[in-house]
Amino acid sequence: MSTVTLAVVLAVIVGGAAGIGTVIGYRIRARPAGSHDSVGVVQATLLGLVGLLLAFGLTMAVGRYDNRRAIVVQESNDIGTTFLRAQMLSEPSRTDSLELLRGYADLAVDLANQVPGSDHFDEDVADIGDAQRHLWSIAGDAVRADPEGTTPRLYIETLNAMIDSHNDRVTSLSNRVPSTVLILQVVGSAIAIGVLSLYLALLGRGVITSLVATIVVILILFTSFDLDRPHRGLITVPGSALVAARDAMNRPPAAEGP
Repeated sequence: MSTVTLAVVLAVIVGGAAGIGTVIGYRIRARPAGSHDSVGVVQATLLGLVGLLLAFGLTMAVGRYDNRRAIVVQESNDIGTTFLRAQMLSEPSRTDSLELLRGYADLAVDLANQVPGSDHFDEDVADIGDAQRHLWSIAGDAVRADPEGTTPRLYIETLNAMIDSHNDRVTSLSNRVPSTVLILQVVGSAIAIGVLSLYLALLGRGVITSLVATIVVILILFTSFDLDRPHRGLITVPGSALVAARDAMNRPPAAEGP
């Protein structure tokens, strides 16, 4: 669902509930005032419950968003450290690893711009997996060439951390707010706004208050949904840390190989 489509769907559901509530309220306005009080109690209770539900859903979405950002930074650090330690390997492992790591970083940056579940995303994940196996094979050759050396073992340690960070990032992209919670947020908000609009219409108030409440609820819902979509929408997980790590690889190696 595109950003525009998401906004339209939320506006139709919540705004439609507000409109229906307003129409019903004006139609039954002529009834005895005693019924107005019961509606007021119901709408106050619903608004309180929906407020808690919206806060809960938004908190879940923000937590997952922050976790994804932290994992991207961690992966970029692991890639950079692996690149630095690869410079200390003996030839030909040094040159092969440095070249592969540059391509690996390119794939990591490209992956940050793809929508999870898309064909391009899956292709990048598969290519990164192939690069990881190739790098691990080269690391094994480096260890066999220098079984007593410290550098190959330190390189393998960081390479393993880099692979784990990538797996964490891919996993975090599928760690979404449960659909049940999202549906409950939308349905609960629509019912609460509909009852609120009905009550305001019974009191003969203007539609401005109902409109403002509807807009606020739609904005909260949209923000929660948008935060839960890592690589599309208005709020996305930035890949600037990965880009910076890749740019640093363009400079000449800081250390000469043994």
